[in-house]
Amino acid sequence: MKSRRAVLTGAGTVSTAALAGCASRLPGVGAGDGDEVSTTTTKQFDDSDTYVGMVYATGGLGDDSFNDMANRGIKRSRVEYGVEYKNEVPESPDDMQDLQSGYAASSNPDFDLAVCVGFLQTDPLKQTAKAHGDQQFMLIDSVVDRDNVANYVFKEHEGSFLVGHLSALLTTQEFAAGAGSTNPDATTVGFVGGIESGLIKKFEAGFRAGVDQVDEPVDVQTAYVGAFDDVEGGKEAAAKMYDDGADVVYHAAGGTGLGVFQAAQERGRFAMGVDSDQSESDPRYANVIPASMVKRVDTAVFQAVGNVVDGAFQGGSVNSLGLAENGVELVYGSPLGDDIPSDVVDAVAASREGIVNGDISVPTTPEGN
Repeated sequence: MKSRRAVLTGAGTVSTAALAGCASRLPGVGAGDGDEVSTTTTKQFDDSDTYVGMVYATGGLGDDSFNDMANRGIKRSRVEYGVEYKNEVPESPDDMQDLQSGYAASSNPDFDLAVCVGFLQTDPLKQTAKAHGDQQFMLIDSVVDRDNVANYVFKEHEGSFLVGHLSALLTTQEFAAGAGSTNPDATTVGFVGGIESGLIKKFEAGFRAGVDQVDEPVDVQTAYVGAFDDVEGGKEAAAKMYDDGADVVYHAAGGTGLGVFQAAQERGRFAMGVDSDQSESDPRYANVIPASMVKRVDTAVFQAVGNVVDGAFQGGSVNSLGLAENGVELVYGSPLGDDIPSDVVDAVAASREGIVNGDISVPTTPEGN
């Protein structure tokens, strides 16, 4: 595939007006964190450089989770490859196609890669990729079957299985660490999802299967808030679970999950992080986070950008990353991870090995769905 850089070499200065519909509140091309950068530019750029356009999920940066992991990947690309990048956050899914198309239509700079973060970008990208066949795209968490799209998906159910197993082991014993403790009279855990979708159901399915790995019966409560940026909604959903006896709540809800952590602190219980090690990404809540299910979105972004830099863009590919590929992982929190009993850690490690070697098959949909 001929890159847009080859097609557009020699093009003059063009304003990226299509991007101006959603004003950038985030770092832009070549900018440092916190800088305010206009989406319209008349600056001439060096054609020898590589430019990447980032379109994030609607939860925005600062979610200490999914979007921030993607941002970490492009920051690493800037350091190690010298690429320049621009960040855009849609105010709603309706803005996604305009932002995708804006990168594709831009010639100053002409973007070598447009990274589309999140499954809600799928339908817009089907249209954008078809209309702009010479633009290279990366899609995270879904698949668009076109030669100019490199797709990266994850086996979230595998990592979530480990979280479920750990949560069940903790709720079935007396455990206290940091600001949390379990109730010896209850064996209950919870799951809080963002938007109810096939993707988030994979998290729930793995979590439930992991809970079932223990011999003692454990109740699982589930709630979907309907958004990835509703902190109050996440707090309300988790608080109800804690009040109903849950010792541990796992979230797959982006920025909404911050409310889960707040409820855990207020109720003196535990919450499991997602996408990044949330005991480190937001240490305010480290005293209630025993572990997180890390999803290496940063590695996927870094790999995809590296392929473009090397002239080896993998258009039309579907890259599926699970435990065996180090695409997902359970990471114990700091400082609570050191307090988890060794027999619990060993049991979870055995489950991990069972998944990797094929002895344990993890479902992708919750039982009964």
